[in-house]
Amino acid sequence: MIMVILDSPPSVVRPAGPYSHVARVDTGDVALLFLAGQIAADDDGAVVHPGDMEAQARYIFDVIHGILAAHGGGFEHVAHIRTFVTDLGLLPQYGKVRRELFPEPAPASTTVEIARLFRAGALLEVEVTAAVPVRARG
Repeated sequence: MIMVILDSPPSVVRPAGPYSHVARVDTGDVALLFLAGQIAADDDGAVVHPGDMEAQARYIFDVIHGILAAHGGGFEHVAHIRTFVTDLGLLPQYGKVRRELFPEPAPASTTVEIARLFRAGALLEVEVTAAVPVRARG
């Protein structure tokens, strides 16, 4: 039986708006995790590290790591990363963080430059798709 679970783990900052951080699709032995786009924002919705691409990337991947961990996964389970950046000129700083977290072969990736994000000061938004083992249910 396929089951869809919408979740926002309490161990990470809450989502911006009435959305779930992740849609989890249990398919038997594997759960597919579709993480919503994450920006560098705190619990109050304020952008952290405005103007600093590397710091925002680290913050975002810390949140993503927390979401994955809450579902029994880690960066090794990431299949695809989709990134929206407001300035491709800042891509090297983002790339530095990604290379630290995802050694080769890295997950599939899509990067798109956009004019702006919905929060002033946010330089990037990152979405992740992952496949994690389903934990045994008691």
